[in-house]
Amino acid sequence: MFTGLSAFPLTPFVDDGIDEGAYGTIVDRLVEAGVDSIGALGSTGSYAYLDRSERNSIARLSVQHAEGIPVIVGIGALSTSSVLELAEDAQEAGASAVLLSAMTYQQLTQEDVFGLFRDVTANLSVPLVVYDNPGTTHFSFTDELYVSIAELPHVASIKIPGVPGQLDQAEERIGHLRQILPGHIAIGVSGDVYGATGLIAGCDLWYSVIAGTMPRLAKGIVDAVRAGDHAAAIALSDKLSPLWELFARHGSLRVTAAIAEELKLARPSCLPRPIRGLGEDDRADVAAMLRAIDAL
Repeated sequence: MFTGLSAFPLTPFVDDGIDEGAYGTIVDRLVEAGVDSIGALGSTGSYAYLDRSERNSIARLSVQHAEGIPVIVGIGALSTSSVLELAEDAQEAGASAVLLSAMTYQQLTQEDVFGLFRDVTANLSVPLVVYDNPGTTHFSFTDELYVSIAELPHVASIKIPGVPGQLDQAEERIGHLRQILPGHIAIGVSGDVYGATGLIAGCDLWYSVIAGTMPRLAKGIVDAVRAGDHAAAIALSDKLSPLWELFARHGSLRVTAAIAEELKLARPSCLPRPIRGLGEDDRADVAAMLRAIDAL
């Protein structure tokens, strides 16, 4: 489960509710592309904007449409009690693993976050992925916290927030993590611009935003790395530079939503309020990017 390509689908909205039909279609595309796992209710899945019932629906829809591909369900929430409820729902829905972030309103300490993971793993029967994404959670894990959490039961993978852009520096970073973490912990790179470099540097898998909407593009990079053709993987990633630039400018969620709308995978204004989609000029940039990378 914790190798290759983990695709994180968008959760599309319509009339301020989940567009379940569109979501099912998006997951179907991931199955057809042959991704290695599906990451439901990640940041691109807008988990923080959904109530427990809506998140349960997405978990169940994901498993139903996955056709046996492992589904990793996000269970992040502000309170430990909510996380425990979401973990129970995810397991009952048939999730193969859960993904836990350290969500904050009051600033969390390293001790707070360790306590959260300790409490949650004590009540799990499936593997857990540590979700380190300071850009959305506003909490940064230290390497020492990685090590402490990795010793807890059921912890199977850490989703790291990118790697250095230079390959030698990325290899040094991943090599250091290999030295300090138990051997069973799968290291997954995130931040799509770093996907190819992270995999070449030794990450076990790529937790990918764009794979959730355009899985074949991301899978081409992963397949090239698996075949040992690192030059091809870098070339494919470089071809997506217009996309990476849009991610850097607007954030991956808004750009991904615009892509889904351009590809007719989601209806207009598919983000949860109060988040607004891109304006007309920026949407034109997205359409031009899709033409440039031959995605239209």
